[in-house]
Amino acid sequence: MKKKLLAVLCATGLLTAALTGCGNSEAQTTGAEQTETTVAETQETEDTQATEETAAEDTANLSGTISLAGSTSMEKLCEAMSESFMEKYPGITVTVEYTGSGAGLESLASGSVDIGNSSRHLKDEELSGGAVENVVAIDGIAVIEDKENTVTDISAEDLAKIYTGEISNWSELGGKDEAIVVIGREAGSGTRDAFEELLEVADNCAYAQELDSTGAVLAKVASTPGAIGYVSLDVVDDSVIAISIDGTEPTEEKILEGNYLLSRPFVMATNGEISTQNDLVKTWFDYIKSEDGKSVISQVGLIIPE
Repeated sequence: MKKKLLAVLCATGLLTAALTGCGNSEAQTTGAEQTETTVAETQETEDTQATEETAAEDTANLSGTISLAGSTSMEKLCEAMSESFMEKYPGITVTVEYTGSGAGLESLASGSVDIGNSSRHLKDEELSGGAVENVVAIDGIAVIEDKENTVTDISAEDLAKIYTGEISNWSELGGKDEAIVVIGREAGSGTRDAFEELLEVADNCAYAQELDSTGAVLAKVASTPGAIGYVSLDVVDDSVIAISIDGTEPTEEKILEGNYLLSRPFVMATNGEISTQNDLVKTWFDYIKSEDGKSVISQVGLIIPE
């Protein structure tokens, strides 16, 4: 009996040892697999970091010139963006000519510049010619008057009548008995094209004067009694009054809500998609889309497109 009990105990011990051995083997296998996975993940992370560092280093070492031409309304944005961009990439020079949207897109089409600036959507013929519309910011168009004017809100219908000459005196709108001096931009201006299109008065405006820059319109309206004009929202200062249209003030909030009539895109057009451009131009657009670039857009009073 004792011999049988001893045999059973020995057999149990051997079985336990065998099972324990199997457990250790499985644990060792699992541990090895986990180690291999960790090593692989670590290597992948290191490879990714190395690739990113190499790409950043290559970008930082870029040198050359990026040329832009076009909208005068985009001057404030372009100057601020260029300055910020060249601080980060000292080897790259950015040149900008403010020739008007139409002229800028013509320069792009001819291949004399890398980017054509337009303060309006591209026309069908421009798109069919190979230009690609890259919207980098949203701008509001403010309707401005001299500071002595007492009419501070106009309906879109009456505003259209002012620009077509149907309303010619402020007294017709409850203001002073004073002639309305209609100021606008020159033909080919993106601001003019956008304003007339949005107000549905294209080719029907009766301008007293057509000026060739945003700054000129601002200065002329500020110094001319009875004057009315339109400028980019971001250049409005306390020398003029920015009036409401249909009771809605020209503010970023109202534009984002879609409640303000006169808003337009700021476009940096390229010949072909951005992905097909040279490394300098790609870097420029990458910067515009970065947090630093978005900060510049906000600082100059424009809206970041969604």
